[in-house]
Amino acid sequence: MTTISLPVVQPVPATAPIQTETTVGNYFVANYPPFGFWKPEHVGALDDVLSRPPTLRTALDLGLYAHIPFCRKRCHFCYFRVYTDKNSRDIRAYLDAMIAELRMVAARPAIAGRRPAFIYFGGGTPSYLSVDQLTFLFGEMKRILPWDNAREIAFEAEPGTLTPGKLDALRGLGVTRLSLGIEHLDDHILEINGRAHRSKEAFAAFEHARRVGFPQVNVDLIAGMVEETPEKWADTVRRTIELGPDSVTMYQMEVPYNTTIYQRMKAEGTLVAPVADWATKRAWVDFAFGEFVKAGYTVATATTVVKRPDTRFLYRQGLFDGTDILSIGVSSFGYIQGVNYQNQHDFSPYVDAAGSGRMPTFRAYPLSDEERYIRELALQLKGGSVSIADFTARFGADPRDRFAAAIEVLTDRGLMFTERDRLGMTRAGLLQVDRLLLEFFRPEHRSGRFA
Repeated sequence: MTTISLPVVQPVPATAPIQTETTVGNYFVANYPPFGFWKPEHVGALDDVLSRPPTLRTALDLGLYAHIPFCRKRCHFCYFRVYTDKNSRDIRAYLDAMIAELRMVAARPAIAGRRPAFIYFGGGTPSYLSVDQLTFLFGEMKRILPWDNAREIAFEAEPGTLTPGKLDALRGLGVTRLSLGIEHLDDHILEINGRAHRSKEAFAAFEHARRVGFPQVNVDLIAGMVEETPEKWADTVRRTIELGPDSVTMYQMEVPYNTTIYQRMKAEGTLVAPVADWATKRAWVDFAFGEFVKAGYTVATATTVVKRPDTRFLYRQGLFDGTDILSIGVSSFGYIQGVNYQNQHDFSPYVDAAGSGRMPTFRAYPLSDEERYIRELALQLKGGSVSIADFTARFGADPRDRFAAAIEVLTDRGLMFTERDRLGMTRAGLLQVDRLLLEFFRPEHRSGRFA
């Protein structure tokens, strides 16, 4: 047990106004501290931990994230690092750089000899790659860091890029969870928000994925897209239930700065995004939760329903519980032995660095023991609840004492609960958990860019 001295965190004032309109900015909490606090001057901290055998171990031990930044089209709400203008030569150079990066990091003392429990291919659009490109990438990665015993190989896909042959190949390559970025099932909503696919392609991809026999097929949906209506959202929920995916992830629309929606807002001189307000989006997700529960699903996290209660998302679990996640690819972010890090943001600097045998890390943040406690507690609360005994044993501090003021504020608002060994969010709390997590942040980390 690590005993650490932790100052009491004061809560955000209970009288603070609650934002209602959707304005520009990121609100989805994917890490701690927020990305805006990660700095190039801390890159040396990553090199330090990579130079030593690991001391911080978790049940999953090691994960691997691979970022594929290519897309047919950039969605109007997308804020990820993606490219729609790369040819086959560019793509091959990028894949070679990813392999070179993985080879460098896998040889370091912190990683050498370890085997990933999960692998996640995210984007961008991993399914943009051809079968030959995917076969090459999977094969080279496995030669460097074998994953024959991995419990999860997750793969994001845009329906319009999935042919029957590609789906067959992905299953043959060992993909266990196929995550379909359907987002909506109304063609006008898809078009007005800049999606490349249409509902016909979504249904076709889903049906063939079922025939191929992926152990888990996940569907992504977004509540509150431009020109969304209650009727269209309800219809999308109904049709998704009819499909019967193994799991569904639902996000509430936000408008980060580096999106075309924000560019439109700036040109029109408005601060309010042309999408539903937060109360409406929360109500739509709550409605969807209710419909899925009636259909036999279980609400598993703030964003997820599952058909089988024992369904696990190991990448998410690893991200939340402090598992080492080795990330490769442009702008990808990872976490090794208590150090957050992110790669070069742009294509050429990333490819040039990795291709030349240099680590392509752009910025990093070494967490203190206190910050690791906050990171893991805040992220795990997005999963619904945490074990009080586990956090007390691991950090030597009971979260009910460490965060007494914040817990009292949220409990009084009906957003949080304490029950036996569990500390968690109520349904109302889960629907707005990203905003509420600020209550647990250090004061200096309650502002700044989340992406």
